[in-house]
Amino acid sequence: MLVKTFGSAVYGVNAYTITVEVNVSGDGASYALVGLPDNAVKESWLRIATAFKNNDLSVPRKKVVVNMAPADIKKEGSAYDLTIATGILAASGQIESEMSVSEYIIMGELSLDGSILPIKGALPIAIQAQKEGFKGFILPLQNAKEAAIVKGLEVYGVENITDVVGFFNGFHKLEQIIVDPRADFANAISEFDLDFSDVQGQENIKRAMEIAAAGGHNIILIGPPGAGKTMLAKRLPTILPPMTLHEALETTKIHSVAGKLGDNSGLVAHRPFRSPHHTISDVALVGGGGVPQPGEISLAHNGVLFLDELPEFKRTVLEVMRQPLEDRKVNISRAKFSVDYPASFMLVASMNPCPCGYFNHPEKDCVCGPGIVQKYLSKISGPLLDRIDIHIEVTPVSFEELASRKRTNEKSEVVRERVQKARDIQSERYSGKNGVYNNAQMASNQVKDICQISEAGTQLLKTAMAKLNLSARAYDRILKVSRTIADLAQSEKIKIEHLAEAIQYRSLDRENWAG
Repeated sequence: MLVKTFGSAVYGVNAYTITVEVNVSGDGASYALVGLPDNAVKESWLRIATAFKNNDLSVPRKKVVVNMAPADIKKEGSAYDLTIATGILAASGQIESEMSVSEYIIMGELSLDGSILPIKGALPIAIQAQKEGFKGFILPLQNAKEAAIVKGLEVYGVENITDVVGFFNGFHKLEQIIVDPRADFANAISEFDLDFSDVQGQENIKRAMEIAAAGGHNIILIGPPGAGKTMLAKRLPTILPPMTLHEALETTKIHSVAGKLGDNSGLVAHRPFRSPHHTISDVALVGGGGVPQPGEISLAHNGVLFLDELPEFKRTVLEVMRQPLEDRKVNISRAKFSVDYPASFMLVASMNPCPCGYFNHPEKDCVCGPGIVQKYLSKISGPLLDRIDIHIEVTPVSFEELASRKRTNEKSEVVRERVQKARDIQSERYSGKNGVYNNAQMASNQVKDICQISEAGTQLLKTAMAKLNLSARAYDRILKVSRTIADLAQSEKIKIEHLAEAIQYRSLDRENWAG
């Protein structure tokens, strides 16, 4: 008997339906699997046969041929175990309602005792199943909540292969998994473990972080060890505008494909914060591998990528970020296919000003020799610095500020309200401009139109560039940041004070900054 069941393959962040044709006929116990399967798929027969025996299901003593179509797409991973097993059971007469089997996408890895193990990419698979008109999706219980986000698709979570047999044969009722993603999302978006009020002092740095959040600007923090750079960076997501439902869905798809959601997870409600170690490889950062997977920059999509101790990262690793920072996506190309992963993130970097960490420190002396500071800073290329709008020096917090009980620090929610108002202004401003959503994404020709300054402002900028020896690349960046500062102040025009504040945030552009 010939039976068709359906699974799905995930490439990039999209899923493609795979038809599994199972034919059980003739004499002689043999098994053949065709359709470009990898080793993990080829090994499925041993898992399936053992699971059948351990659950009193019959292993067909006939010729079993399994074809996975389309045959020109490589099938990878163990998630097809349940798809193939269901087809064999239906083709051998152990599942009688063969028509209902073809109405569902069926995915899951089989354990030897018949239990179903979780899979990757449940959300994009569910989205594709709903688009193609499948009645439902049968998958491991651990992934069911994630797939149930998709409306118009019946989602059933199973724990054992006997659950699937009982469901199709009508003697075991599976409970349909139903979630309300909007309600769950609304309840979770404002819950954070960290808060800006935890940070004592550092008011000027908090201000710079607020400006970065309001305009979507990349920012680098330069300061000695223990000044609070990492503490501030970790709290940046708490002042960013809450994710929209569309952004949450995009982010969840990426984390689902990478297998980062965890069991019984729904929509990702908070903006991601990714902080890879400086020993990371370029493939791990941007994505790729033999079986392409999203890298850290894609896992940080719609959130923050934090690179601590920036000069310690390998030069090649930092350079591969240059194009994704501009294009806000990364393309992984191989001989037979290419995939695109979204990568729209805010880059937050931190670094010591020198190898010993105490160059320009108000109290401690730097022990680095002549030229060492400049050599240390030169590990970061000019083109990468060109993509970082705000450079801010972080100074240590005094004991008096740390011990002060009188100061009431501003909470993240208060700052987030101001950031949201500034973002609302930008949303209206760029509503007709494709691919531009905030001030940081403005092109050079847009800067001329949107960031117009007065004659006095032009003179101030000219004087600042001459006296501070600012590089040419600082010009556009200063204008963009000053536009964001004006938006925070609810000002239609860029005023002198906005421009003056923006000029402060170009520390590393000053010639001879490192002595």
